Amino acid sequence: MGAAILNIAVERGHKLAGAFDAAGSKYSGMNATGIVNNSLADCIVTVSDEAALLKTDGVIDFSSPAATLLLLKQAAASKTPLVIGTTGFNADEINAIRDASATIPVLFSPNMSLGVNLLFKLTELASSALTTDYDVEIFESHHRFKKDAPSGTAKRLLEVVKENMKGLSSARTVNGREGITGERTSSEIGMHAMRGGNIIGEHTVFYVGMDERIELTHRAAGREAFARGAVAAMEFLAGKGPGLYSMYDVLGI
Repeated sequence: MGAAILNIAVERGHKLAGAFDAAGSKYSGMNATGIVNNSLADCIVTVSDEAALLKTDGVIDFSSPAATLLLLKQAAASKTPLVIGTTGFNADEINAIRDASATIPVLFSPNMSLGVNLLFKLTELASSALTTDYDVEIFESHHRFKKDAPSGTAKRLLEVVKENMKGLSSARTVNGREGITGERTSSEIGMHAMRGGNIIGEHTVFYVGMDERIELTHRAAGREAFARGAVAAMEFLAGKGPGLYSMYDVLGI
């Protein structure tokens, strides 16, 4: 993801103030111009560089919850806007992000794709219009290397359904089914995760009635979709005041 973001950022005329990667990365210590052949990428890839935070207009983070929380503290101290695309946070970690947004502008989204965020909106509209006569099931598929399940995007889709579909605000989440489960009830939402190969990311929300089925689907064909959305998010966040922003703000919806 990092290389894709670097490419899109310099393609759009942005100069890099710094680039971070995990310890032991093949890019560690390399000049970023070796990743992106553009003088705007002239900086050394390091594990951390707090000095770089003082001279940048913002930071885009796709890492791990632990790394994000460390960066969050550094960004808050340097008053640096932060775009967070990392997933896998627990409730306490999300609260830490909310707390930091009182000091700096933070854009936090489980998925940076503009298309996926339209899927969130369409799910909101469908859930508001339908009743529990329609059973809701959420399916997500990702590459074999993804470490968390279900995906942050699938969790957000679940939240959108529960927030907007009457009668499902306290619905039980069923993560897969096995054995003699009994009949499905109207007060549950199914959640299913598949891992395999190099699937970039696919998400479908099913609304299944007795005689019809509605499917809302997004399929990512390449990581560039997420990178373009992340750079658009950073462009939006530049100059904004403290607060917790989302991709809805970027899209204006």
